[in-house]
Formats: sequence, structure tokens, C-alpha cells
Amino acid sequence: MVRQFDVVVLGAGPVGENVADRARAAGLEVAIVEHELVGGECSYWACVPSKTLRRSGAALRAARRVPGAAEAVDGELDVAATLARRNWFVSDWNDQGGQRWLESAGIELVRGHGRIDGERRVVVASSGGGEDVVLEARHAVAVCTGSDPIVPDVTGLAEARPWVSRDATSAQSVPGRLAVIGGGVVAAEMATVYASLGAEVTVLVRSTMLRGMEEFAGEAVMAGLRALGATVRLGVTPQRVERTADGEVRVELDDGSAVIADEVLVATGRRARTDGIGVDAVGLEPGVFIQVDETLAVPSAARDDGAPWLYAVGDVTGRALFTHQGKYQARAAGDVIAARALGRPVDEARYGVHAATADHTAVPNIVFADPEVAAVGLTAAAAEESGIAVRTAEVPFSSVSGAGILADGYEGRARLVIDDERDVVIGATFVGQGVAELVQQATIAIVGEVPVHRLWHAVPGFPTLSEVWLRLLEADGRPEVVA
Repeated sequence: MVRQFDVVVLGAGPVGENVADRARAAGLEVAIVEHELVGGECSYWACVPSKTLRRSGAALRAARRVPGAAEAVDGELDVAATLARRNWFVSDWNDQGGQRWLESAGIELVRGHGRIDGERRVVVASSGGGEDVVLEARHAVAVCTGSDPIVPDVTGLAEARPWVSRDATSAQSVPGRLAVIGGGVVAAEMATVYASLGAEVTVLVRSTMLRGMEEFAGEAVMAGLRALGATVRLGVTPQRVERTADGEVRVELDDGSAVIADEVLVATGRRARTDGIGVDAVGLEPGVFIQVDETLAVPSAARDDGAPWLYAVGDVTGRALFTHQGKYQARAAGDVIAARALGRPVDEARYGVHAATADHTAVPNIVFADPEVAAVGLTAAAAEESGIAVRTAEVPFSSVSGAGILADGYEGRARLVIDDERDVVIGATFVGQGVAELVQQATIAIVGEVPVHRLWHAVPGFPTLSEVWLRLLEADGRPEVVA
């Protein structure tokens, strides 16, 4: 069976859905191919379940930090209710709601495993065992298949049946002991979740927590994990892993010690999910991130007339592995596919309508640990390494009335990284309870390239956490009038 569409999208996660939605909104005929659940990794195995699991413990701890509310808390976290709430948020891993949305948007869902079979051609092997369907795209194919966790090449690790992020976010019971290998966002968040749920958690970190973020962020999260009863060991690397006959997991470390756990979670990075989808048929290497231009088109794939037909969007590009950033890319990609198909102007200039410029300048990164970390743009070290002359402004949240009202003994820190020559913010990091909502303000300042002296006129409400912006500006220094 051969069917024709204007656009064929591989992958019906949030990224693929947004590409399809933008192209369809422009009047194009769109098919989307999915062999698992409509809604993808984020909806069922990543952002939604992980943040839902974390919320119950965070709410309980928040109440205990406020006298009056603390006295009303007379019980422990209800683990069964927490897991049940997570199950509700992922619709018990049923995607009927996603299917209905596609139908309402006029996007055709093709169930099965899609494989590129040449220029603008996708073969879909039916998940139900029926005959293959060939989809021919008049204009574009968009690869939105996401990424998979990496399991390091450690002796015995793969054979020990380790957890990866999917297992941690979908578990229906809490292991008594959990070893976490890794020190990044997934490791920090899942260690926080399972320590909150009562597991004995040990985090094994090769270097430092949250490497690549400001140092004080990793230090605060590490302290938070220890306050929850978790053990965090820095500078250790697993050498051998074994699941014993009684089901325990033994992790032997390079310092000669060993950790015994009931489950071991591997959280050491991700790779492109491009194996088995035919990228080699168009000259690309399976298993690696796909290189794209600013409009998310694959430069190495073009029609005879030079027009791009293959696009890659989201995690699969390796540009910024976050759902929100993938959806940002998807909106640009869906719009530019439509513009090119309909002969409309294309704006691929810096911060243009069809360019994913923010992937390089303003990627929000939120770690839902305790405390939270919210960051965007460059760290001070990264800015200096790139040759930018920078100055920083840093303050504790204890200087902000709203923080003290939010929680007794509130601890946290904020830092701005400022391009000294251009006098604009190029990076920001906030650490503390409830700071996730602050990162958008910094993102706007970076994308808008708002001069720091103009930010003095953006008055924060009192008493809110946002008043930390005033404290940061004061730390940077009030502008002087030059005669």
C-alpha cells in the first residue's frame, strides 16, 4: 500500500506532535508514525512521571518548613498514593487521549515502526503484523525519534538488568536500596524521588554533581540529597557489576569498595535513537546525533533542485536534550517546512521565525531536586572559556524577604553572568526552593539582550522570590551617569 502526504513525521512524542501540528495548521496534509505511545518519552517515561513522583515529597517538606503548617503534618509520605497519582498523570500508559488530539488536529496516525527508504519515502512495518505501508512525502520527512539512555561498558552491568530512566519513572514499588550511577539531572532527580519514597539511596558520581552547571548548584543538590538520607560518593567509577542469585546487585568500585543494592539505576547520558530507522539509506550514521542547520534541515539531504526534504528535530539532533527545547525546534521546523512547501519567505536569520537560535544562547535547564536548580545560558566558567569578558553578580536568597516568608531557614543562591562589553545577561543560575519559576525571567533577558541598566526598571513585586533580581542588580552596582 502506497499513500502520499505533504509531510511525514517519524515519532509522535511532543516534538513530532508539534512539527505535525504547525505543518497541518498551514494547510499541509500530514502523517505521523509511532510504534509506541502517542505522547512519547516525556509524557509517559520522563518529564511528566518524574516530576509528579517528586512533587509529593517536595510538598510535604515545604509544609514542614512553615510553622503552623508543620504542626498540621502528623504523618509520613503515602507511597502508594504517590505512585497512584503518577499512574493517573500518565493515563496508566494509555494513549487514547493523544490519539483523539491527533484526530481533532487532522493529523493521520500510522501505527508501526517507520524506516526511511530513500528520498521522501518511509516504509512502516505494521505493529499488528499486517502488510507494510509506504508513505511518500511530497515535501518533507521529519525525524523526531528522540534519544535512548546509554548503558556504559562496565563488566557485568548490562547482564545485571539495570534500571534506566524508564524503569525508575514507571516502577510500581520502591526498592529497599537503590544505587544510582551518574551525577547529572536524571541521577539527581531520581535519587531525590527515591530517597523521599523511603529507599536507601547511594549515588555514585565519577566527578562532581551537576557537572557543567555552576559549582554551587551541584554542591547544594548534594547537600540536599544527604539531608534526605542519601549517600553521595564523589570520584568513584564502577568497575564490575553483578546481580547475585538472590537478586541483589553488587557494584564494585575503582577504590576497592562495593555497594550492595536491590536495584541499580544507570543515568550516564543519552544517545540518538536512530538505529533501525533507515538513516543509512540517506547517507547518515545510525546511533549518532543528526547534524542540522538552523532551520533543522539536514544539509546532506536535499532534492535535485537543492531544496531540503529531510529534517531532524529534538533530542535526535543532540543540540539541547530537553522537551521544551525540542518543542521550540519543532515549531520552527513545522513552520519552515510549510513555508518552503507553499513558496513563502523563509526567515533563518539570528532569532528569525524559522531559526532555532536559542539552542545556542538560552536553553533553560531545571533540576527538580531539593533544592531546585534553575539555570539558563552560560556559566561563568563557560563564558570565560569562550573568550567573553564577563562580570558576575551573586547573592544569597536570605537577602530576599519573600524567601524567608516562603520557608523558615530558606537556603539558596543566585548568580548572573554578564557580558561586560555588551552589558547584557548571558547566563543565570538560581538554587533554592521554588526557583524553577524564576528561570523564564532570565531567559527573556538573555533572548531580548536587555541592557543591564534597563533591568533596573523591571521592578519585582514585593515580597516575592523575584526580588532576587533587585539584589543581583545591587550587587552588580547601580549605573552611573557619564557626563
